[in-house]
Amino acid sequence: MKYWLFKSEPSTWSWDDQVAKGDAGEEWDGVRNYQARNFMRDMAVGDRGFFYHSQSEKAVVGIVEVIAEAHPDSTTDDDRWDCVDIKAVGPVNTPVTLAMVKEDPRLSDMALIRNSRLSVQPVTADEWRIVCEMAGVDP
Repeated sequence: MKYWLFKSEPSTWSWDDQVAKGDAGEEWDGVRNYQARNFMRDMAVGDRGFFYHSQSEKAVVGIVEVIAEAHPDSTTDDDRWDCVDIKAVGPVNTPVTLAMVKEDPRLSDMALIRNSRLSVQPVTADEWRIVCEMAGVDP
């Protein structure tokens, strides 16, 4: 299993929107960055991810699961763009803010800090465990 972080502006697609989709989940569409697209192409069904609210909140607010591997993004006719489908697994007990991540030296190499603009990012197994502990959820 691999781990990821999915960033979304809550005014565009929020954790509540994701939860409302239930087990059917939703496409993680609209990504127009080659590196983020390539990360999605590396995902497998069952991979887990952090759902991160960007903009003002800047925090991990939930856990998601990949439920469909990369396929053409339905929001464009341009065949360069793929997406995966994800479903909500559950909220975190304590949102983990960007400030909290930056303050923890064990997370100093996390993509969230190093490449903050990337909307889909890999998370190492150690980073996953640490952030889950900070969030009060079982890794």
